[in-house]
Amino acid sequence: MQSNRFSFHRFLNESRALLRLSFPIIITQLAISAMGFVDTSMAGQASARDLAAIAVGTSLWLPASLLLRGTLMMLTPVTAHHRGAKNQTGLSVDFGQTLWIALLSALVLMAYLDQSENILTFMNVDPEVVPVGVGYLWALAVGVPGIALFYTFNGFLEGMGDTRAPMVMSLLGLLVNIPVNYVLIYGKLGLPELGAVGCGWATGIVYWLMSLMMTLYITTRHRYKVYVVPQLMVPRSKRMFELFKLGLPIGINVFVCGSIFAVIALLIGKLGANHIASAQIALNFSSMTYMIPMSLSFGITIRVGHALGQNNTTEARLRSISGVLLAGMIAMVSSSALLLFPDQIIGLYTNEPEIVEMAAALLVFTAIYQFSDAIQAAANGALRGYKDTRTPMLLACIAYWGIALPLGYTAAMTDLLIPAMGVRGFWVGIVSGLTLSAGFMVIRLIRKMRSA
Repeated sequence: MQSNRFSFHRFLNESRALLRLSFPIIITQLAISAMGFVDTSMAGQASARDLAAIAVGTSLWLPASLLLRGTLMMLTPVTAHHRGAKNQTGLSVDFGQTLWIALLSALVLMAYLDQSENILTFMNVDPEVVPVGVGYLWALAVGVPGIALFYTFNGFLEGMGDTRAPMVMSLLGLLVNIPVNYVLIYGKLGLPELGAVGCGWATGIVYWLMSLMMTLYITTRHRYKVYVVPQLMVPRSKRMFELFKLGLPIGINVFVCGSIFAVIALLIGKLGANHIASAQIALNFSSMTYMIPMSLSFGITIRVGHALGQNNTTEARLRSISGVLLAGMIAMVSSSALLLFPDQIIGLYTNEPEIVEMAAALLVFTAIYQFSDAIQAAANGALRGYKDTRTPMLLACIAYWGIALPLGYTAAMTDLLIPAMGVRGFWVGIVSGLTLSAGFMVIRLIRKMRSA
């Protein structure tokens, strides 16, 4: 009989299982991020105006996409619970309701993107850039339903413990995205040269393709097609609202976490080009290292949700603790790399002496918050497994928008507390906010484990 007590041996076993599950998620996230990198780099080769159009278009699309992605993420713990409980009917119903939520959300986002010209004009964006940015967003709007469906299928498959299929689809999407971008941006094969607008069409085409591949995969494999029961997937407004209430706090949580860095980047713009460049280096490299604990958090959600679906609260507790500890250990590796190899990391971006000096100072702060960032992500993932989403959302809002941003702005731009620190002041705020968030999430998780 297996012991219910936490032990090093059980930690190793759970860590191996979690890493096997999470590794494809890491690749999936890298592939999706790489699509954005490809869009930016290829549009930049077309013209400065096209690059600027991608930048302003992304400023409108990214917050909305984070909210959409986070809201639909609720399907992962819901599916894991049903799978653990062997509740086939409940799984089919909730899969269908989430598909309806995805399509309705897509219509709302399409209407939002349709107003992009008014929004960009109100923001006083360069009139030369506005038409291209609007064209990019209108083209992207056509692909929004495909994007929403892909997020939904991804959440379903991850909840079923199948993380390899989304990985394969994402890698194929990345491979298709490059030539489609090339043809549409530069006007090859007899097509008109669309520039940044071509990026919007390419993104939409690729996501529709990935959604089609996901649909074929789910409906042709016996393991999954038994859950595609049309009479169980018709709209049920009450259940849709319940799922939306579960998912919206996750969406707001993801939005809050992602948008604060965008706001800080905008505020740093007042400090000059070198400050912007040094901050961009630290933020960009930090975003890449964050993909590991973020992907682990998805795996923790699946593992914890599955255990709770089996009514095995002891196993859920062990999986939560193991996931948080593993995330912390991995963060120590990334933190050490930042402290030991700053010159090599910065050298990937620039050799300008002044930028190198400022970026090196920011990487020290970045190394400090690696641990707290990983802990809060892992604990948040475990809480999603417990279907606890509203309180973590409120805690994240307090930590990021109530502490990190005001403190960072005060330390960076004013003399209220100490002489203005410049860009480093924002990193003081980030470290403080993430540390507070990690403490909040761990305390909340402990209480949730004790009450379950």
